[in-house]
Amino acid sequence: MFGMALGDALGAHVEFRPHQYLVEHPVQDLQEGGTWGLKKGQFTDDTSMGLCLANSLIARRDFVAYDQLVRYKWWSKHGYMSSTGQCFDIGSATSQSLREFERRQQSFATKHHISLDQLDSLSNPDLLAKFDVNCSESGAAGNGALMRLAPVPLFFYRHPTEAVEFSGVSGIITHGDQKAYDACRYYGALIVAALRGETKAQLLDNNFYLNHKPWFNNKPLTQDVMNVAQGSYKKPGGYRDGIRGKGYIINALEAALWAFCYDGNSFEKGVLDAVNLGDDTDTTAAIYGQLAGAYYGYDKLPQKWQVDRL
Repeated sequence: MFGMALGDALGAHVEFRPHQYLVEHPVQDLQEGGTWGLKKGQFTDDTSMGLCLANSLIARRDFVAYDQLVRYKWWSKHGYMSSTGQCFDIGSATSQSLREFERRQQSFATKHHISLDQLDSLSNPDLLAKFDVNCSESGAAGNGALMRLAPVPLFFYRHPTEAVEFSGVSGIITHGDQKAYDACRYYGALIVAALRGETKAQLLDNNFYLNHKPWFNNKPLTQDVMNVAQGSYKKPGGYRDGIRGKGYIINALEAALWAFCYDGNSFEKGVLDAVNLGDDTDTTAAIYGQLAGAYYGYDKLPQKWQVDRL
């Protein structure tokens, strides 16, 4: 979680800046101002949504997708878990999904005679099972599904099959494309493997999926995600070789893994490389930070970026 927040905070002030700008003005430390006018160490939507997800898992002591959507709604409307007290930088797919969620909530309340003030705390298992939480549609394949993922594999890592499946579901409720579901399953599996002590070579093995197929319930990955799992990110030239820090989830997955692959076992190098790809800087770095944080551990995060600055 801290790795995610650090990546987010490091990339926040240059979000949407093109690669060439960062070649000329590379990020080397936490800064203030920039795109969102944030204070040094403040984070954006990536970490806010990750904290919403973490709070849901802790409060419900389980994976309850409905409750996750409720907390995302609180963030979007009231700034719940925001570093500024207000929602900002919300992605279009997330925003659209949350509007659909609210519409479904209202219809559900009418149909089942539930008062609106009780709707957000719905806990009846039978009613929850009747609510369709998949509030997105095919074609929504942005990196917003992946940027908030870490709490799920952290919470369920002792049970890899559940961790991987819930990782996928956590993404698809707001980003309905199969690629989003599978990218989250694959990255969730990597985080679980890191937490369970696998080596970096094992994590980056081109046969990682095949070596952990039972974790995926033997369900295949879509070809675009499988290409990444089989090493499409292994491009030493980075940006010159086509690695991009874009909003499309396949680009984001590839970029984060490229940074992890070539970070020289240094969180600092990897996270700055992720930021300095440009474009969706905070999200690329937040995704990198989830896996790198799980692999290197809290104690290996740079001391100059102590958590009291976040």
